[in-house]
Amino acid sequence: MARFVLAIDQGTTSSRAIVFDDAMRIVGRGQKEFPQIFPQSGWVEHEPEAIWDSVTHCIREALARARITLADIAAIGITNQRETVVVWERDTGKAIHNAIVWQDRRTAAFCEKLKGDGLEALFTEKTGLLLDPYFSGTKLSWLLDHVEGARAKAEQGALCFGTIDTYLIWRLTGGKSFVTDATNASRTLLYNIADNQWDDELLKLLNIPAVMLPQVMDCAADFGVTDAAVLGAAVPILGVAGDQQAATIGQACFAPGMVKSTYGTGCFALLNTGTDRVVSKNRLLTTIAYRMDGKTTYALEGSIFIAGAAVQWLRDGLKVIGDAAEAGNLAASADPNQQVYLVPAFTGMGAPWWDPDARGAMFGLTRNSGPAEFACAALEAVCFQTRDLLDAMHKDWQNGHDEMVLRVDGGMAASDWTMQRLADLLNAPVDRPAIIETTALGAAFLAASRAGLWPGMDEFAKAWARDYRFEPVMKEDVRLAKHTGWQDAVRRTLTHF
Repeated sequence: MARFVLAIDQGTTSSRAIVFDDAMRIVGRGQKEFPQIFPQSGWVEHEPEAIWDSVTHCIREALARARITLADIAAIGITNQRETVVVWERDTGKAIHNAIVWQDRRTAAFCEKLKGDGLEALFTEKTGLLLDPYFSGTKLSWLLDHVEGARAKAEQGALCFGTIDTYLIWRLTGGKSFVTDATNASRTLLYNIADNQWDDELLKLLNIPAVMLPQVMDCAADFGVTDAAVLGAAVPILGVAGDQQAATIGQACFAPGMVKSTYGTGCFALLNTGTDRVVSKNRLLTTIAYRMDGKTTYALEGSIFIAGAAVQWLRDGLKVIGDAAEAGNLAASADPNQQVYLVPAFTGMGAPWWDPDARGAMFGLTRNSGPAEFACAALEAVCFQTRDLLDAMHKDWQNGHDEMVLRVDGGMAASDWTMQRLADLLNAPVDRPAIIETTALGAAFLAASRAGLWPGMDEFAKAWARDYRFEPVMKEDVRLAKHTGWQDAVRRTLTHF
């Protein structure tokens, strides 16, 4: 009897596959980076075939390291970079254009026009989102307007739209399943999160034919079966969630008031608000945390576009480190008498600022500023932005939850220096889990629990284990001075403050 589950974690800069056994232990993994394409300033694309090739490579690598075959897999769970858009031909599966990535800002002018027409309140009421190039809907509209013949083909039903989960499921099932889950749908600007369905009024405003949209399902559902001709065996796909929602599930943040923050290419904090669809007064997003058995759980989300990407900039742009893991040690050697700020608005500023035209800046440089101070500024920027998000969340949803412990995950969570500085600047405990691959774990849980291989939500939550708790030790006057300086740096960077 198959007793393993395969989690596919398709991220912004790399794809991963992780094999878990029936005791929720990692027994094999694979990872592969793929090229980032920057056609012009503020534009970010991926080649869909490169994503697909990286995924299949990772699956083979993970299975080999686990010393099993696909026939030993009971179920597959998928988690993915959200908001990234792919459009492909229904009959051939061939993409009509590169994927437009969530970081891409090409539709900023279109978003401003929609705002100028007074439509943002309508979109926010229905979707919980803001009119920003970050989300999928305006990207899809751009593709239909700019790829020759695309709109006519879409209206004829010849094209399929999907976020990355939908594209992968289509490929894995040999084109038999055209589906997505509620969390990915909720990030498109096209999905009514109260009614749990595609919204005809929003589709009309963005001029998008409904016929090109996938069926929306619960996070744990029967999404299809892999085509044996594609992967070598027929395995059910039983779990799907966007990466941040999958991390929320993997962190077992099932109770209202629980909050997690994931540090990958970007940083995303989600606060579980239960069945309450909280409308933010502080420009946070209202989103679907997960939908199980037809019941929707909501969350407040703050999205930071640049987190781990700032470390990649240190490595690839400035070349002050050779490996991302070096950033924490380098930051630790920074001159404590200097306070250098990096506002990493490389692709605009996300929550709670939402300024797509802002660009990155550094403040506080002296003749003595060098690689260590740059590394410290890059890592502290992630911590300051997290504090901005959590401050906004507390204003929106207090509900008796003044005491907060932040559960963290993602690549940067492995850095002790960064997590300690995060606890210091938040003035709150930071818990790092024993399994730091919580995004993949969440996808695995959705699939494995539906397959009967793992326990349900209550038992899964009890099994969550902490690796380490970082307690704040920074003096209050130092914390206040640092944060005040950060706020000033952000104000100087924003274009619309």
